[in-house]
Amino acid sequence: AGATAEARFISSAKGKGLFATKNIRKGETVFVERPVVSSQFLWNALYNYRACDHCLRALETAEENAQRLLGKSSLVLPHPEQCSIRKDLHQQCPRCQVTYCSAECRQAALEQYHQVLCLGPSRDDPTHPLNKLQEAWRNMHYPPETSSIMLMARMVATIKQAKDKEWWIKAFSQFCSKTANEEEEIVHKLLGDKFKGQLELLRLLFTEALYDEYLSRWFTPEGFRSLFALVGTNGQGIGTSSLSQWVHACDALDLPMLQREELDAFIDQLYKDIEKESGEFLNCEGSGLYVLQSCCNHSCIPNAETSFPENNFLLHLTALEDIEAGEEICISYLDCCQRERSRHSRNKILRENYLFTCSCPKCLAQADDADVTSDEEEEGEGETDDAELEDEMTDV
Repeated sequence: AGATAEARFISSAKGKGLFATKNIRKGETVFVERPVVSSQFLWNALYNYRACDHCLRALETAEENAQRLLGKSSLVLPHPEQCSIRKDLHQQCPRCQVTYCSAECRQAALEQYHQVLCLGPSRDDPTHPLNKLQEAWRNMHYPPETSSIMLMARMVATIKQAKDKEWWIKAFSQFCSKTANEEEEIVHKLLGDKFKGQLELLRLLFTEALYDEYLSRWFTPEGFRSLFALVGTNGQGIGTSSLSQWVHACDALDLPMLQREELDAFIDQLYKDIEKESGEFLNCEGSGLYVLQSCCNHSCIPNAETSFPENNFLLHLTALEDIEAGEEICISYLDCCQRERSRHSRNKILRENYLFTCSCPKCLAQADDADVTSDEEEEGEGETDDAELEDEMTDV
């Protein structure tokens, strides 16, 4: 990845940024990045969004995926050969039965963190400390989900298992840290008004499940809050879907015009029906920590965007415009609808969710606009909630 872009320190206020090291053409992939650590969201897994326990690759076939989202087991998808799911490659952990998409993922998980986190025969035991921790988290953090306590658990487990613990601690310390006040705000955002007691309960359960002398600082109230804030600030949503993979493959088919129109109409109707049944929750969803992506700053007129076209945790950053060598590469933390709103509305969302005020060219150009939202925006104000942000984060 170093060939196309590099992280540079900008200022203490802004922290790091990502800059192009050569000219990048519109549509080009700037880099593909795998996360240092990632994890599926807990409610998402509970509701049978079946994903590889390591790389989040969707495990259902496109047809099974569509049947579940529709609540209709009789649905048949045309062109089944366009589905990329290979069930013959799936493997389970022999001790705790979590499922992986391949032998490679099972091995990678085992080598990095799964030895510590494998529940073995206690997988369904509600009194097991890890299960108590997950249950407590689910009771605090309902869908739409934006984070998972298991991301933090995997960080601890990774360091516990590592031969070179310092290397991993350094890897995790690359993610931007916040001041104590900012950390409070982030925790508040993730846990809501009851957060003080909740954070302490989580810390005690986290300690019971995972305590490690070497990492003792992470288990103190301050250290735990910092870890929590690090995941809350830097966690990038990941979305995977075998159905959307199938749709992309169908879009690429070279078909006679009549067949093309029929297939397109079928797919449009399918998505309408699914939306009625399952709403916006279409994907297997989780989050991960990405070293390069986390350096990307926000702009309301982004020149790049993230996606997960390989149906797993590999993040692709793609240029939306031509980017010149030396230019900063920015993504947007807002979705398309939010970006069209007034500067005041955009910054309200950014302050509440990401704790900063934007000074991108678009915001500077609109700096003299009145600090009020227009009437139709006032009405939509309540709707710009985490669901939309989450949706943008995990678009596949």
